[in-house]
Amino acid sequence: MRKISWILWLGLFASLSCTGQPALRADGERTAFATFRALKDSLETVAASGAEAALDTFWQALQDARRVPFAVGDSVAFLYRGAAERVAWHGDFDGWGSDASVASEGARVAGADLWILASTFPADARIDYKIVLDGNRWMLDPANPLQQWSGFGPNSELRMPAYVPPPETVPRPGLPRGLLSDDLRIESKRLGYEVLYRVYTPAGYDTLAGLPTLYVTDGPEYADDRMGGMTIVLDNVIADGLVEPVLVVFVDPREPGNPGNNRRQHEYADAYEDFAAFLADELVPAVDRAYKTEPSAERRGILGTSLGGIFSAYLGAARPDVFHCIALHSPAFWYDTRNREDRVYRLYTEATRLPLKIFMSTGTIHDTEAGARRMRAVFEAKAYPLRYVEVHEGHSWGNWRALLDEPLRFCWGTHGP
Repeated sequence: MRKISWILWLGLFASLSCTGQPALRADGERTAFATFRALKDSLETVAASGAEAALDTFWQALQDARRVPFAVGDSVAFLYRGAAERVAWHGDFDGWGSDASVASEGARVAGADLWILASTFPADARIDYKIVLDGNRWMLDPANPLQQWSGFGPNSELRMPAYVPPPETVPRPGLPRGLLSDDLRIESKRLGYEVLYRVYTPAGYDTLAGLPTLYVTDGPEYADDRMGGMTIVLDNVIADGLVEPVLVVFVDPREPGNPGNNRRQHEYADAYEDFAAFLADELVPAVDRAYKTEPSAERRGILGTSLGGIFSAYLGAARPDVFHCIALHSPAFWYDTRNREDRVYRLYTEATRLPLKIFMSTGTIHDTEAGARRMRAVFEAKAYPLRYVEVHEGHSWGNWRALLDEPLRFCWGTHGP
């Protein structure tokens, strides 16, 4: 087992960046351990005492100050206290353990049940992670209250010091709120099965008409307040006058009555031509008949993430007669390259410029940046109206929910306050 002495550990902290402003609590008061030097001084005191009570006090102070993990500038120390033979941290930063070139194994402090992993990230990064004990026990960080849900449940969340939580993702009391329908059903002749969807109607819908419409793949996750939180974002940006009222259709890839059977890979990546025909020729007409939309391609958009992102790109190229606003969160173009011989890339490269507006984003921490940058060059060569965003995050709902206002404002922004 790899161990590290108190003195060596203190030297490790001293070697990290000691710059950065003191952290502030929500009430504006300065927290303890605003710098690595402050942490180092506390550790020297604990080491000199040799007392378990002193370590308990030190650890509790770190937790009370919400400094686990301990981050200053671009440096961070992941910390864990507890009995184990091995402790590792896996997450966005190492591809959840798939990238062996990234250090993820912690070092134990000699004589203490305390473990550390030091690393560096961009100062404004945000990542999901978990602690792994003894190679097989995955757990949330018990000393860190911050969490971000994924499609597989919650992860712990590291927010580097310069990360700014997006205010539009937080519900605001007293705000006019739109309504999200219960599950609606449509029988698809093209797909040969029934599809569920839900519809968000903006506040004041009864007085509105001619609404733009956004179709969203992976609808249940985009609509879930723990993941996409999209209805919260919609309520906020519409109330603030940043986006005109929008009707949003959340399409569910799960089999009705059997949500464990998720058909997203089949629909977005394997049978994508059939799913595109279902959306354009079956679901869109049904929604336009039932709701007060403006039934024109110019006022209609598609949003998807990962496989849903490459599907959105395909849909824009295949059905510009129906969809003009194309929004891609972390599009998984690697799947297109590996399984479809770059079909989506070629659709845009070989076609004349289509009547599309395109929003595309990617994280830079084990996300889809390579494929997104390649596709950005294609879009730019065709001179498409393009909004392209990179953030220092991974393939996570924390990434995508923070960028929901961007495509909405790009496609239907009011240029208001």
